[in-house]
Amino acid sequence: MRYVWCTGVGGWRDGRAEAGDTGGGEWGGGGLRRHGKQLKLLREKAGLGQKEFGTLVGYGPDLISAVERGVRTPRPELLRKADEVLDAGGLFTEVISQVEEAMSRARTRHPEWYRSYAAMEAEAVELHHYSNHAVQGLLQTEAYARAVFAKRRPFLSEETIEKRVADRLSRQQVFERWPPPIVSYIVEEVVLDRPIGGRRVHGDQLRRLLEVSSMKNVEIQVMPTHLEEHPSLGSAFNLLVPKGHGQVAYLEAQGFPQLITDREEVRKIADRYGIMRAMALSPMESRSLIAEKLEEL
Repeated sequence: MRYVWCTGVGGWRDGRAEAGDTGGGEWGGGGLRRHGKQLKLLREKAGLGQKEFGTLVGYGPDLISAVERGVRTPRPELLRKADEVLDAGGLFTEVISQVEEAMSRARTRHPEWYRSYAAMEAEAVELHHYSNHAVQGLLQTEAYARAVFAKRRPFLSEETIEKRVADRLSRQQVFERWPPPIVSYIVEEVVLDRPIGGRRVHGDQLRRLLEVSSMKNVEIQVMPTHLEEHPSLGSAFNLLVPKGHGQVAYLEAQGFPQLITDREEVRKIADRYGIMRAMALSPMESRSLIAEKLEEL
């Protein structure tokens, strides 16, 4: 068996910062907050809420909120659309070159051991996830992600929480790529019942699951709790096919990550995933169950 730490993937890591990470110079710290406030001011002046504005520019309200609070670097295409929608007269488009420069030299805020996986995830052609304790990161709302990090032990500082939330939201840009990757999820039913963050946060998270499950390239299946048999009672795991490479598996338990590249070991995990997909509710049945649990809140 060959286990490879995420820092040892060699040629698969291209060394680039993850899109959306905070850069240095003008677009680091105070610069991000200043431009975020300008965006918020013009949005509110136009009488648009974050959700409505997000729909007009093609981004979700969580991302708009993160940009306005200065914890997420806006992508160039967002700046172009914002300038047009808000009739900003070039206020946002004139700084696109600065943003691109900052992003090109930015160092990812992910821990060293995670960088190679994040780079592969951002360009993967297939992504498959099994979740047994909480909603997987790519599906989390901003409030849900913040609740997850806020309850972690030992405690994290507020600054660290905000950075990790921003990083998690940044990774969700994988859903905005074209062509889109093939994505599937198996979620344990208990995850749908655990109200992390409280009733309101939990409700918004269930709505997010319904929203993502409606995407053509995404399938979410629920593994019913009442099943007497289960082929994978270990930890959660991810399977992904990096662009131009074979399938790999990623595991993390109690803060210890493992990126598995050995073909035989990856095959065993993929086999278990396939069996679970056959046992889980269909995507349509899963959507109905999620909607039912949302109504019961």
